[in-house]
Amino acid sequence: MKIGFIGLGNVGGKLAESLFRNQFDLTVHDLDNAVIDDFKSKGVNIANSVGELTKEVDVIITCLPSPKACEDVMIGENGILKNISKGKIWIEMSTTDQKEVIKLGKLVTEKGAIPIEAPVSGGCHRAATGNIAIFVGGERNTFERILPVLTCMGKKILHIGKLGSASILKVITNYLASVHLAALGEAWTIAKKHNLNLKKTYEGIKISSGNSFVHETESQVILNGSYNINFTMDLVEKDMSLFNKLSKDLDINLEIAPFVLDIFKDAKEKFGSRAWSSMVVKRLEDKYGINFREKGFPDELVDDEPEEKGREV
Repeated sequence: MKIGFIGLGNVGGKLAESLFRNQFDLTVHDLDNAVIDDFKSKGVNIANSVGELTKEVDVIITCLPSPKACEDVMIGENGILKNISKGKIWIEMSTTDQKEVIKLGKLVTEKGAIPIEAPVSGGCHRAATGNIAIFVGGERNTFERILPVLTCMGKKILHIGKLGSASILKVITNYLASVHLAALGEAWTIAKKHNLNLKKTYEGIKISSGNSFVHETESQVILNGSYNINFTMDLVEKDMSLFNKLSKDLDINLEIAPFVLDIFKDAKEKFGSRAWSSMVVKRLEDKYGINFREKGFPDELVDDEPEEKGREV
């Protein structure tokens, strides 16, 4: 099975490396020449265009930063839809709009090809080791066909249901992560102003009912001061906006989400769209003239769990 991967960013590049590490016949494409040169130096096949890649492979994977970027790759003049043929599989691994993936999936189906979505969750450090979680939406028989591919990129693979369902769940999980990150800023502010030992506070939260994946990971780079979570402000704003859009489509008036989105918009305005998303807590550090620095925490997260073959959960 020949695999094509389009989009080699913070997450996509690591997923593609997992496929190559597991000896798949891999061809990649990206607009960043430096990234392409790096993959080429490792012996990965390079496609000069989206169209060229689509023609050469059996499975086309896209992992792109926004619904607009994915639409451009799909319907562009030399895009996937112009070049995909009967029996090929398109896997959308981007965090995207549910309606968009359904719309594009219909166009793929009209070409005799098969659409499926597989967004990931768990952070770039887990994407690097193949231990990330993957949500899948699409026909069950197609899911079973591509499961050997997915289990080389992720540790826990969950088939959600029909096309579009995985995108909804992914946006929900990203929303919850963003809420907890914003809340951590307030928690660390109270701890600091009361002169608590921040290392012990970290451990205390970790063993308590207030713990979360976000605390266990992002609090470490916050306490280090690098804030390097490999996820940026503009991506949080995109994901939070997608969550709010889901509510508006259902005429549901959310209470918490709009406030959290405003917090991240303010942080983006202060620190820039490409600032690490965990810098949202720096709003409070700056406001109250404090910092959350503590020795013994890493400047970048590394997954220390051994890589293992993924499985359906």
